[in-house]
This record gives sequence, C-alpha cells and structure tokens, in this order.
Amino acid sequence: MIIVNADDWGRSVAETDAALRCHATRRITSVTAMMFMEDSERAAALALEHGLDVGLHLNLSQPFTAPPPRPMLAERQERVCRFINSSKYAFLLYNPALRRDFADTYRAQLEEFHRLYGKAPSHVDGHHHKHLCTNVLLGDVIPAGQKVRRNFFFWPEEKSRLNRAYRGATDHLLSRKYRLTDYFFALSQCLKGDRLARVLELAKTHAVEVMAHPANPLERDYLMSERYLEQLDLVERGTYSSL
Repeated sequence: MIIVNADDWGRSVAETDAALRCHATRRITSVTAMMFMEDSERAAALALEHGLDVGLHLNLSQPFTAPPPRPMLAERQERVCRFINSSKYAFLLYNPALRRDFADTYRAQLEEFHRLYGKAPSHVDGHHHKHLCTNVLLGDVIPAGQKVRRNFFFWPEEKSRLNRAYRGATDHLLSRKYRLTDYFFALSQCLKGDRLARVLELAKTHAVEVMAHPANPLERDYLMSERYLEQLDLVERGTYSSL
C-alpha cells in the first residue's frame, strides 16, 4: 500500500489549493494540516467538503501566522521555534526548560484540529520533521498509540552507516510507542534516478508513505503527469486511516 501525503495543508492559500487539485485528480491520498496558520480555517472547510483524510502537521519550527485564542500560546510557540531553529543540531538536544512549552503547543494544535475538523487527526507528522526532535520523543509529548510518521528511509549507497543507524534507532523507539508505516520517502528524492520504481516495488508488499509538496513546481509537474498516474495505478493506494 502506498500513502501519498501532501504536507503543509492550510499554511497558505497556494499550498492548500495545489494539494486540493492533486487530491481531486487522485494524485495524492491524504494531507497533513497546520494549525493557527493563515489558511487553516478555509483549508479545514475544504477538507470536510471534499472528504480528505487529514492528519496533524505539528508545527514546532515556524511562528503562527494566524493568532491563537490565547496570546500565551504564541509566546510558547515562539520559544520552541527559537530553540529548534537555533542550530542545525538543536533537535538532537533535550531542553528541560522547554518541556512544558513543547507539551502545550502540541496540545493547543491538537485541540485546534479537533475544533476545525470535529475529529482526531488520522496521524501526526511534523513540519520540517521536528516531531522527531528529542524534546518530543523523550518528553512524551505525543501520547502512545497514535499513528506517527517515521524517519526517511535511505539505501546504503545514499547515506552513511552512522546516519542510517541513528534513523534506525529512532524508528525503533517510535515503534515501541506508536503505529508506523514500514517505509517513508520524500517525493523530491524519488524523482532522482529510478528511486520511485524501487519505492513502488516496496509498496506492493509493505505500507509505504511518500511525502509530497504540490506547491513546489517540480513536484507538482510530476504529480500531474500521466506517467506518475500510470505508475501509481500499479499499487494499492491507502491512507493512515486504513493503516
């Protein structure tokens, strides 16, 4: 089974509309929505109207662009973003002073998802993949039992042994608490060489997620191509709801 998920639903009108066009033409299977962003409200209404499968795109790296109901939430978000964006390796560090801030901003975004969509998200992933940061993993921010996006999978020729070992260890930790797909890839990387063919072959016997950003011109052109649709028709399509 293959899940083709469009990230950043609701971050902007352009990103929402690009993903909606792809969903309407069967190019993606689901989206993950950002809360307290400029197009969050309209995006939720569109998702409900068109029957999209929607997860929560947890935002820990970008300030809100629509005001949350309480100013304190924006302040907590800014503190989390400042720490996460302070260096390339900040996501690896555990900051005990921000334990409450991480927990509260997750809870606020989850509550807003419930308000807008009237139900729980199908799964949780992270903007810039920061749901995999140490403060989230060790702080028990996301309750156990949820469906959560795993790390990118890379073949041996693509990343070092140390890099792949770290990803494998993190995924092992995730699998003890959450429900995961078997593999996760980025469409932008799948467009290089014959990688997509290898990914689709895996999807014949495993649950595979491919992350897409339809507002990106290169990805959008490929998603809307007939060649892509022909390849997609060779495997079963699904969503996190069917995982």
